Amino acid sequence: MTTLSDFHRDRVRAVLSASPLVPVITLNHPDEALPLCRALVEGGVRVLEITLRTPHGLPAIRQLREALPEVWVGAGTVTGVEQYRAVEAAGAQFVVTPGVTGAILEFGLTSEVPLLPGIATVSELMMGYALGYREFKFFPAAVSGGIAALNAFAGPFGDVTFCPTGGVRRNTAKDYLALPNVAAVGGTWLTPKEAVAAKNWGAITEEVRGSLQDL
Repeated sequence: MTTLSDFHRDRVRAVLSASPLVPVITLNHPDEALPLCRALVEGGVRVLEITLRTPHGLPAIRQLREALPEVWVGAGTVTGVEQYRAVEAAGAQFVVTPGVTGAILEFGLTSEVPLLPGIATVSELMMGYALGYREFKFFPAAVSGGIAALNAFAGPFGDVTFCPTGGVRRNTAKDYLALPNVAAVGGTWLTPKEAVAAKNWGAITEEVRGSLQDL
């Protein structure tokens, strides 16, 4: 049986160690991508997860890879193999899924772009674990048990590391990151809708700086 290569695990670990905070970015207008992400980077993040929740995600990945070579640019909300192929072609440096399917897990084994699979249960974790995955997104974290669930996972899966996303807030990020099996946390609080709508990029930079200082 094919299992995950050391190359893929090393790349995912590099992403998760690059920044304790991973902004989960949904773009409602193509012109938002560059100023928004520059504001995030100025604040101190080094990993950008661009979701495919709108049609602007894919072209933004191409744009950001060229404009911001010093940071990791990845694709989130990837739900199928065809989307996975599309973000590969766009230049994404990592892929994040909200959940797992056998097809996505298998595709991730041989893709040039490493996969951080999303799980919410032990059974889903075991699907990925059997193929060699040891780094997972925990989503939706807050409604799936939060810190208590991650502590429970650590018992039978002491070699697994997580990036919790979904319901994580500025005032709870520090508590998640205090867990030994959490490498980074993701969230949308770093890109407040009001600030994005007003193009108040300075407010976003300050939100990132403040959130990092709170850790």
